[in-house]
Amino acid sequence: MATYPKDQFDDLPNDLERVGAHRGPRARGGGWIAFAWAVLATAVIIIGTLYYLSRVDPGFHIAWPFAAQSATPVPSSSPTQITVPATDANAPSVKKRKITVTVLNGTATQNLETKAAAVLKKAHWKIVATTASNTTTFKNTTVYYRATADKDVALGIAQALGLSRVVQSDVYKGTKITVVLGADYASGN
Repeated sequence: MATYPKDQFDDLPNDLERVGAHRGPRARGGGWIAFAWAVLATAVIIIGTLYYLSRVDPGFHIAWPFAAQSATPVPSSSPTQITVPATDANAPSVKKRKITVTVLNGTATQNLETKAAAVLKKAHWKIVATTASNTTTFKNTTVYYRATADKDVALGIAQALGLSRVVQSDVYKGTKITVVLGADYASGN
């Protein structure tokens, strides 16, 4: 074994409490500071994620304890407006809107759309297309209308067919009104 000459680093003071890699004593409370920073970062990430989800998904709602709660709406005493069905296709208010109707057969019953279109033509509605739907499993016959202003016409067409179901939708873009015949119409005619 080799021997080395003594130098200044070999003379250590007697009151020195260092051992090993010559680290100083650990500061008190150092672990709690790191823990507090980790908790704060986690809380910021969770709150940020929940806020983002509440903005992206309208169905996701969180009652934030620090946010002001909105007042509960009070029902008004004014009556709701009832839409009267437009049963006269030649009425000036209806005629100027240039209403066009498509009739789709959503069932497996052959030529059901032609029969329904004949009923509507007899009531003077302008039928621009009759065809089978891509799907033949519709259960409920529905009259679809695109513009809110055409709800009265959709109700009038539904009434002419002996129906009551009307829905506002942009699914059918070809005409202002689209009638999709379902199994309930096939069984009734």
